[in-house]
Amino acid sequence: MGLLTPAPSPALVIGAIASVQFGSAIATTVFHRIGPGGAVWLRLLFGTFILIPLWRPRIRGRTRRELLLACLFGLVLAAMNFSFYSALHRIPLGVAVTFEFVGPLCVALAGSRRALDLVWVALALAGILALTRGGVHHLNGVGVGLALLAGSFWACYILVNARVGRAFEGGTGLTLAMCVGSVVMIPIGIAQGGSHLLEPHVLLIGAAVGLLSSAIPYSFENEALRRIDPAVFGVLMSIEPAMAALAGFLLLGQGLGARALLGIGLVVAASVGAARQSRKAPIAV
Repeated sequence: MGLLTPAPSPALVIGAIASVQFGSAIATTVFHRIGPGGAVWLRLLFGTFILIPLWRPRIRGRTRRELLLACLFGLVLAAMNFSFYSALHRIPLGVAVTFEFVGPLCVALAGSRRALDLVWVALALAGILALTRGGVHHLNGVGVGLALLAGSFWACYILVNARVGRAFEGGTGLTLAMCVGSVVMIPIGIAQGGSHLLEPHVLLIGAAVGLLSSAIPYSFENEALRRIDPAVFGVLMSIEPAMAALAGFLLLGQGLGARALLGIGLVVAASVGAARQSRKAPIAV
């Protein structure tokens, strides 16, 4: 997108973080009507509607490898969003993102082979331990597992998105992937949302979430990943858990105890530490 070209890559990543986390907070308000699956489907569907007229992607002329790459990206998007929203349905936003962030943190740490990496791993583990041992009452085990699963898909997203950004011009690859993700989520979305998917209020929320959590952040990240290494991108995402906690507090009233905030802070600190190493030892993709 031409308008994004002059923007600094860090600004694009931070803007994407804020957009997606506040969008996720808004999405939770319709879980009781359409479930996580319905919310994910509307998010991808409206995001696709927004991106198609902007990029007008074409299949003709694309190689088989490029189309398979776009399909893989679409499957990763669908799996990542559905597992994360399913986790979000069970545990607070800030906590869910902190567990999910294990994926990007691993991508960042994979860019370095120094002994100091053990310090960042220890900090991250201490943060997770702080979250699971207290500070969040009745933490749902299934929700934690789903958040960790979402984190593994998030790591895949970072690596695959980097390749998509280099194989396709602009946001065409992203748009094709969003189309694939929307189709994949149709049966789950309809099964969980049913007729509630047609309610005006639900559709309005779905459109807002599609814009905030898909169209804007994915476009920003897609542009940023053209210029920076995936390891550095993973590091710039270090404020994600803190941003999620802020969004959960401001929009959902999800207050967290001191131990939970400490856990989030430790994971963020581990990411910041890994940032300095990943800049010196980028991942080959």
